Amino acid sequence: MTDLYSIGEMVIDFIPGSEPASYIRKAGGAPANVAIAVSKNGLSASMCCKVGDDDFGRFLMKTLEEYGVRAASPKLCEEAITTMAFVTLQEDGERLFTFARKPGADMMLAEEDVREEEIADSVIIHAGSCSLSAEPVASATVRALRLGREMGKLVSFDVNYRNVMWKDDIEACTKAVMDILQYVDLLKISEEEVEMMGGEEALPGLMEKYKIAVIIETLGSKGARVYFAGKTFEVPGRKVKAVDATGAGDAFWGGFLSKLRLLGVEKAADLDEDKLRAAMEYGNVSGCICVQNKGAITSIPTREQIEEYIRVNG
Repeated sequence: MTDLYSIGEMVIDFIPGSEPASYIRKAGGAPANVAIAVSKNGLSASMCCKVGDDDFGRFLMKTLEEYGVRAASPKLCEEAITTMAFVTLQEDGERLFTFARKPGADMMLAEEDVREEEIADSVIIHAGSCSLSAEPVASATVRALRLGREMGKLVSFDVNYRNVMWKDDIEACTKAVMDILQYVDLLKISEEEVEMMGGEEALPGLMEKYKIAVIIETLGSKGARVYFAGKTFEVPGRKVKAVDATGAGDAFWGGFLSKLRLLGVEKAADLDEDKLRAAMEYGNVSGCICVQNKGAITSIPTREQIEEYIRVNG
């Protein structure tokens, strides 16, 4: 059985220089990094993706393999373009992105790339909103989450609004996200996405309408806010001494999902406040370690590192 089945866009971040491979900062996109984080926690993960048959695509697939993530329905092909984000670090620690984007590789996934037997063999089904196109929601992502919901799996979705994909068409972006909520148990959003979805006062109604079990609003260094079973509670953040958080959000969510699985959660009905608090704290520490190490896929911590941090720091 596979603990996590992840589907989504593959992004490679690097700082422009002489040899791009020397500046690779992460393996690619939230779904890929979440899968790697789960694998680093000693659990099994697979990734459904399509990438270009080029140096970056091959590097990405090799990186997934090195971190123990099995490529589900792997596709290396000429027509799929691996999306690249050029990252410039400013003196004040701010990061500027310049996207070299052709049609996202994941957007070329076909429904048949998502195999029913792989969904059936998995416990948690995860996708990110970079799996959505500016057209109707990507059909492969819809198929994965719909099958997961129909089979009673734990379905996770990470909303990550990006202007580069939607060209400031917030209405189209919001509609695509709303269309997919009917399949989601665990929804991860940021303060920006809360406003997109109508503000905090709208969240209880969304949860009831779409049968969403948990909404987690990430608050950066301040921690996270959890909406669950008619209650709202916050988990405080961890103080860090670094500013470049590349991959920290992915480490956070990968740690969170890992801890839920380690606690025996297999479906939405298994969730309770104690398990959510424990998983949130675990995710907070995972993200904190990643930030302290200035991000990048190699800084996503292992289960041993997370547990040692908790033991030493309380």
